[in-house]
Amino acid sequence: MAKFNSFEEIIAWQKARELNSELYLITGHGDFSKDYGLRDQIRRASISITSNIAEGFERETTKEFIRFLYIAKASSGEFRSQLYLATDLKYVSNDEFERLNLKVSEVSKLISGLIKYLKSTF
Repeated sequence: MAKFNSFEEIIAWQKARELNSELYLITGHGDFSKDYGLRDQIRRASISITSNIAEGFERETTKEFIRFLYIAKASSGEFRSQLYLATDLKYVSNDEFERLNLKVSEVSKLISGLIKYLKSTF
């Protein structure tokens, strides 16, 4: 298992938590707040990232942790896809898109790095 005492120490989880907070602020206003389907779906994808990192860590086996990290990584792809739609619909500005896309891409890369590290430990 990785050398973490808690999932809160994992940088990918910390960055994804920041992403969640920013997304909730953005989706709570304007037209985005009224598109319940897309709003709720992108929120669920964002929350899934942090939740799966935490759940995988708490499973206490490297194999299970890796499996949940893959799910978290997939949720980051889902988030990015939905972000493109939100941009196309003008729910988010180009600046908001760039900022959120950069953050979720960073989270995805951090998760990939953690998976690679964990795979090398067994």
